[in-house]
Amino acid sequence: MSDTPAFRAGFAALVGRPNVGKSTLLNALVGEKLSIVTSRPQTTRHRVLGVLNRPGVQLAFVDTPGLHLGEKRALNRAMNRTAASALADADLVVFVVEALRFYDEDEAVLQRIRDSGRESIAVINKVDLIYPKDQLLPFTAQLAGKHRFLDVVPVSAEKNVNLDRLIEVIGQRLPESPVLFPPEQRTDRSVEFQISETIREKLTMELVEEVPYGIAVEIEKQSEEDGQLIIDAVIWVDRAGQKPIVIGAKGERLKRVGQKARQELNARLGRRLHLNLWVKVREDWADDARALAQLGME
Repeated sequence: MSDTPAFRAGFAALVGRPNVGKSTLLNALVGEKLSIVTSRPQTTRHRVLGVLNRPGVQLAFVDTPGLHLGEKRALNRAMNRTAASALADADLVVFVVEALRFYDEDEAVLQRIRDSGRESIAVINKVDLIYPKDQLLPFTAQLAGKHRFLDVVPVSAEKNVNLDRLIEVIGQRLPESPVLFPPEQRTDRSVEFQISETIREKLTMELVEEVPYGIAVEIEKQSEEDGQLIIDAVIWVDRAGQKPIVIGAKGERLKRVGQKARQELNARLGRRLHLNLWVKVREDWADDARALAQLGME
């Protein structure tokens, strides 16, 4: 008999209400940007996989849209379904909450975890924002009393605090399994997906108080010319009045978004890109099941 510990591998779904820092946590855990991040709730619309290899274990983290109450539009319902199915398929659920904040939406997510019967770990994120730190002790005890979590781990995804401990806790709880992904694979998302999401991220950050929820990005065409990747992308808005807002005065906003997205993608993909962006109106696409399917959200 061998004394070598068995190899472990599995899916750990990061779930929680919107804006608790799940995407920032995914990126910090895998050590590169795979999921877009903005300060706006409900930025994440898709399930995004990030793979981390450590000695004896392969961790496949699944970033999910924030589970939220009030499913006003078909888009909201699709996002909740995406998160719920990732939770149901996971080997382990990582319930992410914000330090010292536990709301009705957090309780609703926890109820879904209870109903799933999946083993879970609680992660208290954004602990770097809490002073004095001893306020965390009663909050941690209160959270631990709500469910039979395998562990409760305080972290700061933003500041990389206690992430090695979290990786160790998750890794120990994954099932014995052969490797699930080749060692060089970091995500299951295509380059096209990463490009469209980066454009949407830059738009969301630009629009701040305006129309990010009514926006989707679709890559219509990609080609190559002199070693440069040429991308034709459509930015869909769901009201005619939103089009001039997205384009900006004399096209300045759209140009700025394109520049920021191109600079980041050049660095991330390690190649030169040229982005052609158009803004088109598709009335109420966020309530249209066919449009959501076309945009990969169903």
